[in-house]
This record gives sequence, C-alpha cells and structure tokens, in this order.
Amino acid sequence: MDAKALRAAFAERNITSIKIGGFDIDGVLRGKYVSPDKFWSVLEDGLGFCDVVFGWDMGDVLYDNAKVTGWSTGYPDTHARIDASTFRVLPWEPQTAAFLLDFVQPDGSAHPACPRSLLKSVIARAKALGYAATFAVEFEFYIFKETPASLESKGFRDLEPLSPGMFGYSWVREGQNSELCHAILDEMAAFDIPIEALHTETGPGVYEVAIRYDDALRMADKAALFKTAMKQLCARRGLSVTFMAKWNASLPGSSGHLHQSLWHKGTDSDVPLFHDGAADDKLSLLARRYLGGQVALMPELTALYSPTVNSYKRYVPGVWAPLTASWGHENRTCAIRAIKGSPGATRLEYRQTAADINPYIAIATCLAAGLWGIENDVSPPPAASGDASGKESGFAPLPRTLREANALLAASTRAREILGEGFVDHYVRTRDWEVRQFERAVTDWEMKRYFETV
Repeated sequence: MDAKALRAAFAERNITSIKIGGFDIDGVLRGKYVSPDKFWSVLEDGLGFCDVVFGWDMGDVLYDNAKVTGWSTGYPDTHARIDASTFRVLPWEPQTAAFLLDFVQPDGSAHPACPRSLLKSVIARAKALGYAATFAVEFEFYIFKETPASLESKGFRDLEPLSPGMFGYSWVREGQNSELCHAILDEMAAFDIPIEALHTETGPGVYEVAIRYDDALRMADKAALFKTAMKQLCARRGLSVTFMAKWNASLPGSSGHLHQSLWHKGTDSDVPLFHDGAADDKLSLLARRYLGGQVALMPELTALYSPTVNSYKRYVPGVWAPLTASWGHENRTCAIRAIKGSPGATRLEYRQTAADINPYIAIATCLAAGLWGIENDVSPPPAASGDASGKESGFAPLPRTLREANALLAASTRAREILGEGFVDHYVRTRDWEVRQFERAVTDWEMKRYFETV
C-alpha cells in the first residue's frame, strides 16, 4: 500500500495511533507506539531504531561476545524501514494500526542480525531460480490459569492448567472453553492470521492451531505475530500461554511443524512443482532434491531449528519428536513427513521444529536447505519404513543439546554458504551466550537431588 491508500484506510478505520516493531533473533517483537505525524514522516525513508535489540538476549541482558553492536560501538541507531504491506489493525485496539519493520545497514543492505531480512534474501534466491515457496505453520501451546504476576510469585511451579487431564481432540474441552476458542479464531482472522483448524492436543490445557498456508514471508509474519497475539489475547482473560518446546518433563512437548512446497508462478495460474503423478510415491524429482538437501544438512542446521536449551528436552524417545535426520511417507516418527495428495496438496512436513522457533529463521533455513539440495542434485536416503527414531534406523542422529548443535553450526561451511557469513556468525555467538547462561544456573533438579544428600 502506498501513502495515499494508507491515508484512506486510516480515515476509514479512524486510526489514531500506530504501533511499529521488528522481530529480534529470538523471535521477540520489539517495537513502540508512534504518533500519526511521526509515522507519516518516516513512512518513505525509515527511522532510527536502537540496535541494542540485536545486542541483548530475550531477557534484555547484554551479550558479551556480539560483534554487530556492543559497548565498543555505543549501541547506535540502526536504520529501520516500515513495510507498508504488513498493515494490520489490532483487533484489541481498534483505532491502532500495526506495521512490521525491516532493519538495514547504513548502505541499505540487510542487517546481518535481522531475521526477516534473512528470509527475504532466501526468498529472492528462490525467485531467481524460478520458484515461489508456500508454507504453513502448526503450533502447539499450553494455556494456564495464571497471570504474569502469579507465574513470578509461584516461581513458574505448580501452575494450574486451563483444563485437567489428557484430552486430545476433545469436543468437551473445546466446548467448555468455547469463548476462548472463538476468540482465538475470530481475533486472529481479524488480525489477518486465518486459522484452518483449532483443537485440543494430548495434555492438560494444550491446544494446536494450523495457520492457513501462504507465501513464505507472509507465513513467517503470521506465525510470529500469532505467538505475540496469543500472549495478549490470553492476558486479557487472566490466562498465560507458553510456546516452550517442553515445559514439563512428564508431558508431551509442543511442536511447531512447517508444511512446505514449491510452485511456479504463472501469468494465469500457479503450477505446483512437488507432485508427479507418474511417480510411485507421487513426489517429483524436484521435491526429492529439495528433500535431499534438507535431510543432508539437518544435523548441522539443528541449532537454527531448535534455538533454546529447552528445545532439546523435547528430543526424547516416545513423544513424537524426531531423533534422526530422516524422512518417510506419512511417517510421524521421521523428521520430515512426505504427504502425497492432489498436485496442489503434495507437500513436505518438517517435523523437527518445535513451537519455540523463530519462524523467520526456521522457514529461511528450511527453504535454503531445500534450494541447496536442488542446486546440488542431492538425493535423499531411502524412506523410512518403520520407526525412524532409533540407532538401528540407519539415519544420522540429531544433536541432543544446544551446545552440540551450535558447535556443528559453527563448523558448517554450508550454513554460511546458504544463509550468509554475517548472520551465521552472529547467531552462533548468541547461542553460545544462551548455553553459557544455562550452564551457570542452579536448577530445581539439582537442589532436590543434592541439597541434603551430598
């Protein structure tokens, strides 16, 4: 939308304030309110935004190893551009417009720490090869009868779930919480995040949503905004939500699966490229090469898909999380599930990822690895015919800690080739910081195990 169209939309919706923001390396939306006068003055040329958003972690603690910014640079402003195409009106603040930012360097090039710019660069590479990427995201998340204050006062222990018991696909639980369910469906639709399906999963107070498919960038915007919007929607009802990969050792984790396919954009219609009706498994050669790249690079790219220390608590046998770099047809023990259907519905479901992903980084990495497979004619290993999670499966094991995964990423020349030296260097430094913060912590498990016994 240009300025003229935006002014008309603002007048029609009686917009009196604007909220702008961009996502950091951890997927946290950093932003602020601006007045209409300020907004119109920076719409075309952008504005300065303190680059500390790339110099601290999700808890606002400054990194001690970052190169993109720091005490040595004085944490100056970086340049931020408003993406007018992301215009939304906040359903819970109906006179407030919302826009996303892209962060750039003084010469206009992408900021190396900006996740949205990373995805844009990978999409541009796909376009140069003649492909358009379509993605859909599924999120699982747990909801609690807790507020931010009660979470803190309880020390995040003994939390009361929205509903008790293990009720997957439960009409009863969905009906008992129908006001919340309809609020999720209706408010997300009004926020341009259409939900195809919403249901309970196995666990107390756990739900899953499937966000309707879209092109890669718009899907990443929607997935990232969904998590932010859910936290606000729940807070207004005295509830809290978590997208942690594994919040409780005794309960299933929360997945964040990525469905994807490539298309050719035609003048009159789009042509799906992953389907081959003559193939036994209905997968085209292009799809197999794309799949081959993802499987081959999966271990060394795991830190990008599984960004937190907690991500790896989900990687345990028997809870639906993949443990190997594997794939199979309609096989949910694999890291990638090939789904055959009509030409437009044939796709790959990337199952390694959890709900704690930064959607921009995870989608960019998936797409980049797939394109690498196409460009290098990489064939996937034979599809798994049974349980792909054990050592006997023959598939390469996935790293089981963030430290191990980050070491593989740091040593990966192919990661730098497909995602850029600047981004990978910064990301590796942030994950090293994350690991070191955890290694300094004294956990509840240690206190219970050692306090009286050693």
